[in-house]
Amino acid sequence: MRFARLLPLLLATILLAAPPATAAETGTLRLSEATTVGVHNTYTKDAYTYLAQSLDSGASMVELDVWDNIFTKHWQVSHSNPLGNDNNCVAAASGSNLYTGDRNQDFGACLADIRWWLAAHPGAGPIVVKIELKAGFDDRDGMGPDEFDAYVRAHAGDALFGPGDLIGSYSTLDDAARANAWPSRNALAGKMILEVIPGTFELNNPTDTLHTDIEYATYLKNLKAAGTLGNATAFASVLGARSGDPRTQYDSSIRPWFVFFDGDASAYVDGGIDTSWYDTNHYFLIMTDAQNVSPAIDGTNPTVPQATDRVTLLAAHHASVVSADWRTLTTVLPLVLPRGTAAAA
Repeated sequence: MRFARLLPLLLATILLAAPPATAAETGTLRLSEATTVGVHNTYTKDAYTYLAQSLDSGASMVELDVWDNIFTKHWQVSHSNPLGNDNNCVAAASGSNLYTGDRNQDFGACLADIRWWLAAHPGAGPIVVKIELKAGFDDRDGMGPDEFDAYVRAHAGDALFGPGDLIGSYSTLDDAARANAWPSRNALAGKMILEVIPGTFELNNPTDTLHTDIEYATYLKNLKAAGTLGNATAFASVLGARSGDPRTQYDSSIRPWFVFFDGDASAYVDGGIDTSWYDTNHYFLIMTDAQNVSPAIDGTNPTVPQATDRVTLLAAHHASVVSADWRTLTTVLPLVLPRGTAAAA
């Protein structure tokens, strides 16, 4: 038992001793075989003056808080204002004006900013876009998953890699993931990959009985049955760290439509959860608040060795993305490491 507990630390030590992998080497890794680094609440002005600067810093995951405004029929980006925008997106019309113009734009502008940045940086990406739907969907008022997808596709265009691209000839997303049908990072250059999670307002709203995770996974299942899964733009995610297969909380009919998982890093690592299950099945695992894993380090400005060690440790614990508020660590945010035990080879 002691050896089992020490194994991730031994793997991390091996990783630190080995020479860093080159971009060419990590580019051949499948998406499921790599660990990258993301920034929490990337859209806020105290994080970056402009959203594009988060991508300049090397972050492989950005996070947007999105509200559905049933009055204006707009999807808005802010932390706590459900009726307006408060963010660093500028509605760029090209790669040359990502750092100018009025901020406080809507969700579509944020997606367009990412798309233009990717176009201006050939070979960059993929970029995971984590979307917290603060109040969830409201299909009764024309703000459901189908309207969401149409809106996203109108602004992100062909820069998307979605569930229809993963599934191929497989019957479910689970089948495709377990077969490791994920493309290589090189093949996903120039692409964004959207993850949707339930929002804090939604989860605390006693009148909301259909949360984002269940609603979007059910939607994906129904699209596949209708032969229109290509319309989907995002992956539904299971939110929260749990032992075993956390999808058992859902009806069995939608479990195969979850291949993204998202939870607190310390709950996974310090809680003793066996995260090798995610890696073995080639599921995508986002570990948040990486700074809180014992021993805790600074949440915004740790030293570069501290942050690098933490990313390396969580790579050994099978994270696909390590997330924190390390906005200025421009030598840490671009890290791409082989994921899990394969990293020790």
